[in-house]
Amino acid sequence: MNKLIAAIVLTPVLALAPVLGSASEHVALESSGIDLTDKASLQSGAKHFINLCMGCHSLKYMRWNRMAKDIGIDDADLRQDYIIGDAKPGDLMTNTMRPQDSEKWFGVAVPDLTLVTRWRSPDWVYTYLKSFYVDPTRPFGVNNVIFPNVGMPDVLEGLQGVQEPVYGEHHGGGAAAITGVELVEPGSMSPEDFDAMVRDITAFLTYAGEPMKLERQRLGIYVMIFLVVLFVLAYFMKKEFWKDVH
Repeated sequence: MNKLIAAIVLTPVLALAPVLGSASEHVALESSGIDLTDKASLQSGAKHFINLCMGCHSLKYMRWNRMAKDIGIDDADLRQDYIIGDAKPGDLMTNTMRPQDSEKWFGVAVPDLTLVTRWRSPDWVYTYLKSFYVDPTRPFGVNNVIFPNVGMPDVLEGLQGVQEPVYGEHHGGGAAAITGVELVEPGSMSPEDFDAMVRDITAFLTYAGEPMKLERQRLGIYVMIFLVVLFVLAYFMKKEFWKDVH
């Protein structure tokens, strides 16, 4: 039974492992600095994700109206500025891309991103979105520092600009490792504005991966207070019961 449960839980993760790739050991992740209490950031991240990412990626475990309620979007704005196509507020946040089409175009099935910050981390997602660089050997002409040989085009290039890899010191045989990127051709956004946009997208994806996180943390405080009070009561009760025992 335990093996069966483990297989059910791990199969989707293992199936996505080649898609998610592996981070370079030579690159440190940047701190995302997200704030899940900042609803303006979450709303901005939702809008950018829907406009820039949702043509390929879905959030199939999240519903439009649940997202709107949690991050403070009213129904009129949800329908006008967020919902794609003829979807209804109660629908899941999926898209129309078929798996066979994504495999044909990108070489792999495009993953759903509802849980991406839990598979990885918010810092990984934040750094990944900022780490594309020019690589003529790749099908889409770009690669990624922390996701080598990525199959995804750089959809944010027009906003961020063109980046080239930065190489570390060469020691011994083989090619020098890529340790970062540098901007060589500015995009339509300043580096500061681009970083803020990527931070908002990361915050939104972090929320989507665990919508109850803030509520869980709030309840956790009350649970700890209850346990402390219970411990004190139990301690004095124990002293009362055992006071005559020698």
